[in-house]
Amino acid sequence: MSSVRIGVDTGGTFTDVVAVNEETGEIVTTKTPSTPANPADGFLTGIGRLGPLDVSSVVHGTTVATNQLLEDRIGNLGFITTEGFEFILEIARQSVPDGYGNSYFWVKPPRIVPVHLVRTVGGRLDHLGEEVRPFSEEQAVETARWFRARGITAIGVCFLHAYANPEHERRMRDVLAREHPEAVVSLSSDVLREYREYERSVTTLVDAAVKPAMRGYIANLSSRLGMPFSVMKSNGGVLSAREVVNQPITTVLSGPAAGALGAALIASTAGHPSVITLDGGGTSTDVAVVIDGEPSVTTEGSVGRYPCKIPMIDIVTVGAGGGSIAWISPEGTLKVGPRSAGADPGPLCYGRGGTEVTVTDAHVFLGRIPPHLLGGEIPLDADAARAGIQALAGKLGLTPERTATGILEISAFNQSNAIRQLTVKRGLDVRDFPLVTFGGSGPLLACRLIDILGLPAVVVPPDPGNVSAFGLLTVDVKNDYVRTHVTRDLRPDTAAAILGELEGDAAAALTHEGFDDPVYARSADLRYYGQAYEVRVPAPAGAVDEAWREEVVSRFHDAHEKLYGYAYRDDPRHTVEWVNLRVSGIGPISRPAIRRLAPREGEPVTTSRTVHFDEPHDTTVIQRVTLGPGAVVEGPAVIEEYGSTIPIHPGFTAKVDEYGNVEVRHG
Repeated sequence: MSSVRIGVDTGGTFTDVVAVNEETGEIVTTKTPSTPANPADGFLTGIGRLGPLDVSSVVHGTTVATNQLLEDRIGNLGFITTEGFEFILEIARQSVPDGYGNSYFWVKPPRIVPVHLVRTVGGRLDHLGEEVRPFSEEQAVETARWFRARGITAIGVCFLHAYANPEHERRMRDVLAREHPEAVVSLSSDVLREYREYERSVTTLVDAAVKPAMRGYIANLSSRLGMPFSVMKSNGGVLSAREVVNQPITTVLSGPAAGALGAALIASTAGHPSVITLDGGGTSTDVAVVIDGEPSVTTEGSVGRYPCKIPMIDIVTVGAGGGSIAWISPEGTLKVGPRSAGADPGPLCYGRGGTEVTVTDAHVFLGRIPPHLLGGEIPLDADAARAGIQALAGKLGLTPERTATGILEISAFNQSNAIRQLTVKRGLDVRDFPLVTFGGSGPLLACRLIDILGLPAVVVPPDPGNVSAFGLLTVDVKNDYVRTHVTRDLRPDTAAAILGELEGDAAAALTHEGFDDPVYARSADLRYYGQAYEVRVPAPAGAVDEAWREEVVSRFHDAHEKLYGYAYRDDPRHTVEWVNLRVSGIGPISRPAIRRLAPREGEPVTTSRTVHFDEPHDTTVIQRVTLGPGAVVEGPAVIEEYGSTIPIHPGFTAKVDEYGNVEVRHG
């Protein structure tokens, strides 16, 4: 029996599973309802549906950490910082999200730790890591005992300038291990070794907050699965489960990151190196931008209400999934989301006790999706959806058809606004990018998004509901390392020493993961002196000398001009300042091949039903599995498959490419 690699992506509504035969390249997919009370149940059920297999490896995309942050389930968390800096979380950062002309001038994230659970310890380092005042062992012991007496078992430690010298933080960890051994501890010098104490503090506290839940989940899953597995990280890499429990913050965008990577590989193979990706699930929609085959990465992201400066694929998430609830505002207007019915109880048509109309109910009412999911495995109650839509329409004074269409229109605009956040606000023209849409609900609004945004095309991969799980099998092992070194005169020997140390850390971690020949990707954060924020640019491999330094500076000028429209290449009044040096350690894996679609013989399998677009149409319903390469479908039509549905509106055309992707275009 050939060995297989398995990817399992746990979403808010469904758990998706993809298995790839390492010898033949054959891909098998399935999915099962998620189990929010214990995600491990859905994980194991999904793998069990594949039958007996010789499994060589399992990669998991998990929402455990993400959901804890999104739902603000943070408690029993303490914070230890430098004496005199107990109000770091109050000072925070100024934010003016809606401009200067309104009343919301000072907007700050909520405190992640209440003020009465902040303790300080004496000792001080300067910005170069030199000791100004010695670490106070006596205060450290007192603080550890204070937290132990109050039962606080998750603790974040962030001392001033620990990025330059972690010694004081490590001594604090030793004291906690001795005086309060039950505590789970995160050090800022381990989590984020770069400057800006507020972001470093919050990122460290987020890591500490999610550690207990992630450790419990991973331990439970490991014991039940009975074999080692890896977990997807937000940065576009994976890490073994035994290691990821030590840095759980790196998993906060686990599933969406895998979806963006899987879609990027599928699109590049089909001749679309630069695309927008849209992952439509039951609870939310995740949008990313792919440039030349690589998803954009940021360290200015946030999860829920908390800024997290870890490297993550630049993803915008909106509450616009299939389970998003339609509701009436106090002003009497129709709204959709962000609240979701999720997997349990789910939409009205699930028949599991849901009481509110959702986007999925609107699709069912209009005939856009069939009266069942997963090829008939999950029957849908169309009568319940109809009754809910009619009741909502009565309150709004609209026809049921107008109400259902309005729900989908609002959902489409919510998704289009997320796409604009990642394109227009970053200086990109959305009309230059095809949209790759996937996830169970992703393709349902494809035609409306083409109209709203002026997209050239929408590409729907085969098995769109399983693209995130497929993406898990395309991902290298990857760890990121950073060191702050602020200077306007970077000496090559200093840079070489820092990069050598970071690459040594990466090599040790990858050797532990079983990689003897890792790949290193260098980058640097630079700015013009006086600027508040940096621009990251890739740095060359090889010897770090004066030519290397000049090349990085030249790349910075180019990137700054591309981002902001100007650069100061030859102006001595504007010197360049180096801020951070970075290394990504990569353990390459073999990616599954994307095969061309075999020709199909005979006519496509079709039926028909009434589908409401602008008006009712007697609409052809086609089974996607019977469409061969080159097949053309003109709207109105509906293309159905096991995990998803593509409504083709009147005036639109869908064509199947050589890899089995459906390309939808206007006209």
